[in-house]
Amino acid sequence: MDWTARMNAAIDYIEENLAGSIDYSKAAGKAFCSTFHFQRMFLAVCGITPAEYVRRRRLTLAVAELSDDSSRVIDIALKYGYESPDAFTRAFRNMHGVTPTAAREPGVKLTAYPRISFQIQLTGENDMDYRMIETPAFNIAMVSRKFTSIGGQNLKDIPAWWEEFSKSPDCAALVALSGEKTGPITGGTMLGVCYGEEKTSEFYYGIAVELPEDASAGKFEMMEIPTTSWAVFDCLLSNFQETSAKVFRDWYTATGHEHTGGPDLEVYLDMGDVPDEEMRCQIWAPVKKD
Repeated sequence: MDWTARMNAAIDYIEENLAGSIDYSKAAGKAFCSTFHFQRMFLAVCGITPAEYVRRRRLTLAVAELSDDSSRVIDIALKYGYESPDAFTRAFRNMHGVTPTAAREPGVKLTAYPRISFQIQLTGENDMDYRMIETPAFNIAMVSRKFTSIGGQNLKDIPAWWEEFSKSPDCAALVALSGEKTGPITGGTMLGVCYGEEKTSEFYYGIAVELPEDASAGKFEMMEIPTTSWAVFDCLLSNFQETSAKVFRDWYTATGHEHTGGPDLEVYLDMGDVPDEEMRCQIWAPVKKD
């Protein structure tokens, strides 16, 4: 089953359960990937999270039910997952610009969000250069925080945290654990580590260094990166977010490679040596071996 078929199977599950309970881990299972990776793929391709897709679809279907004058607003609200008419009314107004009651009037302008269907589309964009490597297991030391991808908040909060952390004494202490040398496996001066849990919009992100063999992480967290096959993409810090989005939106879908569900790595090669916009970076995407 190819990528589009798997993602469309996930959409089938979501659509079949819009009037009930939706388990995003089951949707991810239909797509043969982890919940975290499903969330990232969905957001990269569609521009919204699965939860936001569900919200818009439910509020679209609610309009059809409001056309039946015998239906009660409270019953429609409960059917589509809202605990009270007030909560339903607020969400409905945010999407449609009117209250559910006003939506019953003839001639009212409303918004419809159609069902998504995934397909491969040739857009004529630039090629994406990458190389495949395999690395043995290695350890990293890191500090981590939990972030949310709702509204693209992570795209603002993670760079802000990097700026904050780079000025703290902990940054110097973390770099010292590497002997202030580039990692023997990654070649990076510092790393970003992105890994998920069984939630659709939250994930962990770590600022890290590669540890020398048998070195201690000291007061920091230690994580083992297992033996992994990687697709490696070169970029600059100035176009890092654009490249990362293209990896999840275009590369996985075009090549048919599958994510392992393990951590994604960001490898920073010139940290502190060049202006930020000129810093060389790499995106290491873990892929299943054929």
